[in-house]
Amino acid sequence: MDLENQKRVKDFTEKFGAENVIVLLGAAEAESAGLAAETVTAGDPTFAGPLAGVQLGLKVLHAVEAEFKENVDATVFDDQIGMMEMVLDVDAISAEMNDIRSQFSKY
Repeated sequence: MDLENQKRVKDFTEKFGAENVIVLLGAAEAESAGLAAETVTAGDPTFAGPLAGVQLGLKVLHAVEAEFKENVDATVFDDQIGMMEMVLDVDAISAEMNDIRSQFSKY
């Protein structure tokens, strides 16, 4: 997650409260999604950005996860994400996201 997006997430969390912020990711690989999820939950693991050492514990989902898919209009999901869902390793992404959430998410 780039430094500008880290700042946005931090600012939104300060403005709205961590319990009211959900981060939605769309990375194409499980490892990339996991790194971004770790950044918004446990803090920037590279210690380079605004979230270095900042443990927000935010709720984080990936756009292909069932929890997200079940909560959006099916037609919109199919139009916007459906094609990617067919080519991404949804199981690996979901497993990585579940692992990060179980370790670091507070919400």
